[in-house]
Amino acid sequence: MLGTNIIRKSITLLTVFAVWSAFSVAIIAAPSDVMGEITVRGDVTVNGQSVVSNSTLASGGTIVTGANSSAIVNLGKNGRVEVLSDSLLTLKFTDNSIVGMLMAGKVRVSNSAGVATSVTTKNSTVIADSSQSNTFGVDVGCADEDRCTQTYVETTAGLVTLRNGTTDKQVAAGTDATFGNPSQTGCKPCLRPGTSAPVVTAGLGVGAIAAILLAAAGAVGAAVLLGSDNQTEVGGGAIVISPSR
Repeated sequence: MLGTNIIRKSITLLTVFAVWSAFSVAIIAAPSDVMGEITVRGDVTVNGQSVVSNSTLASGGTIVTGANSSAIVNLGKNGRVEVLSDSLLTLKFTDNSIVGMLMAGKVRVSNSAGVATSVTTKNSTVIADSSQSNTFGVDVGCADEDRCTQTYVETTAGLVTLRNGTTDKQVAAGTDATFGNPSQTGCKPCLRPGTSAPVVTAGLGVGAIAAILLAAAGAVGAAVLLGSDNQTEVGGGAIVISPSR
C-alpha cells in the first residue's frame, strides 16, 4: 500500500511538472511583436517589398526611400520616425526602445520620455536623453563608401549625445554637431538645413546595401504590442511587413 501511494504521488508531481513546463514554454513562444504603422510618399520599400500607406510594420524592417520619397513610422505613444528621400534605415523597436541603423540619407526621430532611443551610423551613435522627450535629425548624406564617414546631428527639442568611441558631443535643442570630415576627397557633404536631398555617389548604392542587409537578416525578437492611448491607432492596415526570415 505504501509503495502504491508513493508511486501515485510521484506520478502526480511529474504530471504537474510537465504541465508547468509546457505552460512556461508556451509563454516564451507566444508572439509579442510590437507593431508600427507606416505612411509613405513616393517610392518606398520595406525588406525589398513596395509598401502603401497604413501598412503595419514589424520591428527589424529595412526601409529604403527613393528620390523625392519619404516614409513615416508611427510608433504610437513611443514616438515616430521619419525617413527622408534617398535613405536606407533598419529600424527595431520594443515597448520601451527605438533603435535605428542609418546607412544612407537622413531621418528625423521623435521619442517620448522613458523610451531609450538611438541611431547608429558608420562612425557614430546618436543617443537621446531617455529622461525626456526628444526630436532630432541624423544625416549621413552619402554613406556608401568606406572613406565617407560623416554624421550630422541637429536637435530640435530635448538633448542628444553624438558619440564616437570615447568622444561625446552634447547636442542640445537648437544646436547641431558633426563628426567626421565632410570635405574628404570624393565624398559629398552631409545635408544641412535648406539644402537638397542627398545623392548617392559611385560604389554600392542604396539598393545594393539593402540587398546585403536583407540577405543577412535573421529573426528579430520584440516585446508586447504597443498601446494606443491618445495616439493614432496602430495596425489598421491589412499588410504586415515583417523582417526577412
